[in-house]
Amino acid sequence: MTESRRTLRVAALTRVEGEGALHVELRNGVPERVELNIYEPPRFFEAFLRGRSYTEPPDLTARICGICPVAYQVSACNAIEDACGATLDPELTALRRLLYCGEWIHSHALHIYMLHAPDFLGAPDIISVARDHREAVERGLALKKAGNRLMELVGGRSIHPINLRLGGFYSVPSRADMRAMGEVLRVALDDALATVAWVAGFDFPDLEIEHELLALTGDRYAIEDGVIARSAGPTFDVARFSDHVRETQVPHSTALHATLDGRRHLTGPLARYSLNHRQLSPLAREAATAAGLGPQCRNPFRSIVVRAVEVVYAVEEALRIIDDYQVPGRPFVDVESRPAVGHGVSEAPRGLLYHRYEIDEAGLVKAAVIVPPTSQNQAAIEDDLVRVVMADGGLDDAALTAMCERTIRNYDPCISCATHFLTVRVTRR
Repeated sequence: MTESRRTLRVAALTRVEGEGALHVELRNGVPERVELNIYEPPRFFEAFLRGRSYTEPPDLTARICGICPVAYQVSACNAIEDACGATLDPELTALRRLLYCGEWIHSHALHIYMLHAPDFLGAPDIISVARDHREAVERGLALKKAGNRLMELVGGRSIHPINLRLGGFYSVPSRADMRAMGEVLRVALDDALATVAWVAGFDFPDLEIEHELLALTGDRYAIEDGVIARSAGPTFDVARFSDHVRETQVPHSTALHATLDGRRHLTGPLARYSLNHRQLSPLAREAATAAGLGPQCRNPFRSIVVRAVEVVYAVEEALRIIDDYQVPGRPFVDVESRPAVGHGVSEAPRGLLYHRYEIDEAGLVKAAVIVPPTSQNQAAIEDDLVRVVMADGGLDDAALTAMCERTIRNYDPCISCATHFLTVRVTRR
């Protein structure tokens, strides 16, 4: 029998954030090696946080990502406030959740319309989509703008907000500003519902993930805090995160890979939705049902629908907070340092984001650990790619490459804030 070998090389994958490569080796159509290679230079955030004041991590870690800076700010605040024994006033906690809603809206709208939808419409980019679907693209831009405007109102600016601090905010919005924001969001809610209906009409490849799911849960659909839920075990407190989730270095990537009790797992929209479906608002659940989603969703290609449902929820939740808003009696509570270890989590648009800080007697950061969602999802992405290649290995090189790219974009991986993500190399033996 003659062995067959093929090699595919793609110079760059667009419509994701970051730099990396995918290496696939096939022998007689069977994948022997599938590696997601992340080759971005290390940025050493955990290292240069050491020796800094305990007040600095929220602003410094926000610079890790221009797409989801609020996630880094909130997880950092949660961890340091935990270490220092601080408790926020309920009104300030609500404002923090409101700011986070803005980030969910703008990030999900960006991914749905600009990055992911072209895959389902047979288009190479959003410019091509706009030629045939102008109304949809304008709706997506309006949604993103609403999210950015909300971040600017509460956070001080839409990119790398500057108003968030330990214990709350430097300043808080007026009721008049909140009312004006509410009018914008009422229009955005119609756009969000139309988005769900639009993406529900796409054709989705068949793929069911087998990974364990990991997400926050709480009294409400988890966004800014919570305890950690999993699909194959009991919930556990954030302080036990490192007991279950471990990072390891793999030879083919500069990024660490994380496992849950030694096995691959998935965090992000599919995990949040499947573990917290009952906590969605009635309108969001109704939209999900109309879009063909059940109480769980394990098809990563349908993640675009789940993100759209989460936009509906985030807009509704923002409106609820705004309608109930009363100007807080104080913009922040004092957070005094003490020698301790603190743990913090929040739900970034792409999944659970964990921070751990050790504070010394002088109020300086002695050690820092940051575990982002993408590192947790890399093993799951590689497994999905194996199964996609197994199912579609008979496709020609161009078609197989396109399917691999689509599979990766399901997860909206945020490697860094560049426009290129990966080079695809497939070797067939």
